[in-house]
Amino acid sequence: MDRVENELIFRDRRHAGEELGKYLAPIYKHLHPLVLGIPRGGVEVAYYVAKELDTDLSLVITKKLPFPGHKEYGFGSIAEDYSVYISPRGEEGLSKESIEQVIEEQKQEINRRVSQYRQGRSLPFMEGRIVLLVDDGIATGVTLIAAIRLCRKKRAARIILAAPVSGYRYDKALDEADALEVLVQPEPFFSVGQAYEEFGDFTDEQLADLLKRAEREKKPNGNWN
Repeated sequence: MDRVENELIFRDRRHAGEELGKYLAPIYKHLHPLVLGIPRGGVEVAYYVAKELDTDLSLVITKKLPFPGHKEYGFGSIAEDYSVYISPRGEEGLSKESIEQVIEEQKQEINRRVSQYRQGRSLPFMEGRIVLLVDDGIATGVTLIAAIRLCRKKRAARIILAAPVSGYRYDKALDEADALEVLVQPEPFFSVGQAYEEFGDFTDEQLADLLKRAEREKKPNGNWN
């Protein structure tokens, strides 16, 4: 990680994506990476990153595996190819049967999102490419780990995690990525939203509109208008 500005506050996800894109462009633009946003809010950030890098944009579906009865706390994650990560805490605190039940529940939501967000289309080809996994912020990073494993299975050349803001403490499995690029790490860190003036929900409808806009703005040669 090369850059941390603890005083930077983003107006919204657009501002965060533009700032992140400006930072990433000198490092990665010439490599023509594949930018994959993490739904929902991460896709809005990824949209502006991809525009700044003048490169390909898509999304990858990944879901937190929540502790039963405590949906805000995750013990792992699952990606759309059913790559799964279970944290040591989850393995120690939950039975195999409980873990499998949560996985099955999240698979249903994964399938719904693939159908709705990409209309069932496959993930972009990523073998041999540098992949930028972009989210609107990283707290523990658990949700990203299944996405890293998916990209590794797809034989991406390098997997770079990129976010406008993060905390200081991550799940150790986040080190499976090749690099982490973050603009700001607030001290003390409470939540991703503390680095944003506006950090509301990004809805399915907003995501659909954004993806349609991205399709309109891409030129036939693959560059952005």
